[in-house]
Amino acid sequence: MTQIKHPLKGRGTHLNPDNRFLVHGREAFDDGWDSAASEDETRPATELRIDRSRSVITYNRSPDVPFDRSINPYRGCEHGCVYCFARPSHACLDCSPGLDFETKLFYKPDAAKLLEQELVARRYRCQPIALGVNTDAYQPCERRLGVTRSILEVLHAARHPVSIITKSALVERDLDLLADMASQQLVHVMLSVTSLDRQLARTLEPRAAAPQRRLQTLRTLSEAGIPVGVLLAPVIPVLNDYEIETILEQVRKCGALEAAYVMLRLPHEVSALFRDWLVQHVPGKARHVMNHIREMRGGRDNDSEFGSRMRGKGVFAELIRQRFRQAHKKLVFPGMPELSVEQFRPPSPGGQMGLFQG
Repeated sequence: MTQIKHPLKGRGTHLNPDNRFLVHGREAFDDGWDSAASEDETRPATELRIDRSRSVITYNRSPDVPFDRSINPYRGCEHGCVYCFARPSHACLDCSPGLDFETKLFYKPDAAKLLEQELVARRYRCQPIALGVNTDAYQPCERRLGVTRSILEVLHAARHPVSIITKSALVERDLDLLADMASQQLVHVMLSVTSLDRQLARTLEPRAAAPQRRLQTLRTLSEAGIPVGVLLAPVIPVLNDYEIETILEQVRKCGALEAAYVMLRLPHEVSALFRDWLVQHVPGKARHVMNHIREMRGGRDNDSEFGSRMRGKGVFAELIRQRFRQAHKKLVFPGMPELSVEQFRPPSPGGQMGLFQG
């Protein structure tokens, strides 16, 4: 297995480890032949593959998240965030959680049709749907594929509430739908903001919108009457925890009604990818970062326990919690309005809304 030995411009990782479900593993070895070839490596192109899933709504019972159902139009994410907790899910597609995750993307071309079928089912009961939780629904390929737009059109027509989380300015494209849904209390948008440091953001999230562009998007949505909030995620010890108060202050000025945070999580293969990123980009801080992470995770790189996986445990985790709480209180975030489920009207058979509904 040939591993690219240097950072790739525009990609979150240069590693492409075997996924954990393979019976046989492979190990990179330089025999004197591959090294010369690696110097001529071109940047890997993004491949789009069709996801043939027969449903689009995924249900969960996690006590750590404020929703029980979600839709992910894409599997894999071109934003290339090295820390992404969703990377291990690519192993289920017989792909690597490394470079494959950000270059081999799966999309659901029939998502809108499948969604209509699920909403019209007699057993369906309306509750807010989270859109783009595992991977970003507005990642770059959405610009030409429009899968997320088609899903929103179905939800808009059915008057179904939705909560969107993204770190992309592309969400502005759908202002027409979002503004109308907001007027009926049918939508929330959460912008993910990791850092206001452009250099740090460029290496952590190479194909996501720049920090200042996200602030602009936040302001644009707010001025359009769309309830917006911010998710400071992930908080990474030593790298961006010092920005908590500044980020909250800036997003509040841009119209954010709510803010929350999530501590860095390193499940499965993400740990090795993130450790390599530290060595490549911030070698002098690598040990310090990992020491804090292990202190919050009971001596391990990751803790998957409900109740602590999003916040961590210990002295440092408690310090972050107190700082965030104090800044949040000082800035007086009013909170998001409640989403309405009473207006939901299921699509009629054939995908057309009923003639006499509404």
